[in-house]
Amino acid sequence: MTPVRVVVVDDQALVRMGLRALLESEPDTELVAEAEDGRSGLAAIRRTVPDVVLMDIRMPVLDGLAALREITADPALAAVRVVVLTTFELDEYVFEALAGGASGFVLKDADPADLLRAVRVVADGGSLLAPSVTRRVIAEFAARRVAPHPRLPELTERERELVAWVATGRSNDEIAAALVISPATVRTHVSRAMLKLGARDRAQLVVFALGSGLRLPGG
Repeated sequence: MTPVRVVVVDDQALVRMGLRALLESEPDTELVAEAEDGRSGLAAIRRTVPDVVLMDIRMPVLDGLAALREITADPALAAVRVVVLTTFELDEYVFEALAGGASGFVLKDADPADLLRAVRVVADGGSLLAPSVTRRVIAEFAARRVAPHPRLPELTERERELVAWVATGRSNDEIAAALVISPATVRTHVSRAMLKLGARDRAQLVVFALGSGLRLPGG
């Protein structure tokens, strides 16, 4: 098994040291670089092109949001997934980071098992959107003007329905159970919707769904 290649970008030496020890202790993860600010982090990411970046938001020289925008705008880094490191689950920058292309969030003081799960889930194409984070993002979108995604009409009714379910933060298995269909069916429709809308991952699909004003299940 090829290990998941990770870059850590955080201005706190203690955080970097802890993540380094954690990632190096597992056979399926590999720390390929670390940096203490966004600018040097970008250089490391462009040099190594990792699978996953664990990145803080508040950093000197170049903050995490600006670095995230540069990553998502660079075609050479299209496969790189960014997980935001945050001190508080409802960090004020959660919405901006998700809209900017982050694949999820993890607390700096999370259990080691949760941090490793974050790396593995995102590397596998999933997203990390805790229910509380999802509710916050929904509230943020509700308070703003929304504009439907220009390619939304290309979705079938079933695809639109499943995109709305994804926007609630539920997994494929949870959606399948709620709709009494197979997880494979959910996965197929969600994958087609992502392709049509040009979504990098499930997190961006959530952004598109909420920004388009899709009515969510139970909403």
